[in-house]
Amino acid sequence: MCPSPIAEAQKIRQPLSIEASLNGENLVFETSFGVFSPKEIDEGTRLLLHYLEVEPGFDCLDLGCGYGPIGIWMARKSKTGKVLMFDKDFVAIELAKSNIKKNRVENAEARLSNGLSALNDEKFDLIVSNIPAKVGNEMLYLFLYDAFHHLKPGGKFVVVTVNGLRQFCKRTFNEVFGNYKKVKQGKTYTVSSATKADD
Repeated sequence: MCPSPIAEAQKIRQPLSIEASLNGENLVFETSFGVFSPKEIDEGTRLLLHYLEVEPGFDCLDLGCGYGPIGIWMARKSKTGKVLMFDKDFVAIELAKSNIKKNRVENAEARLSNGLSALNDEKFDLIVSNIPAKVGNEMLYLFLYDAFHHLKPGGKFVVVTVNGLRQFCKRTFNEVFGNYKKVKQGKTYTVSSATKADD
């Protein structure tokens, strides 16, 4: 006898759970199908966190946070700093809010936002993003200009992208920030950064 479609759908809807050791932090995440990388922490995120430097007291923003691994990790590292986590997907934001509680971080907040549109005049020491491969050039430019505006002097914009976007990042980071650094290039992903000049 074939399984009931309703029963099968219910099985797929059940929350998933990930336990992960991420560069010195043991974290747990509730995820679900329909958000990015629901069964495991993706390779790009792991590469990014291996090379990401977060000082205690840093104010940070995770752009496109998904269910929260980067933002929650940054909140652990920044300790007294404030971390905002943005995503345009309401399911991802609900999961991120749940995961903030699961990991008992009190200095992180998840908000629904298209890019950085939910910000007013907040400024950050660090803005980080695991940028989707198919985000489109226009949105990438928007991320860059908005990140530049919302960084403190000396603040950094750090991204992980598929290697195919590396040259685009190099060109556009230099165009908007006046500098570019290839932090690490792996087999599939590249971590890149730009720094906002001091006033």
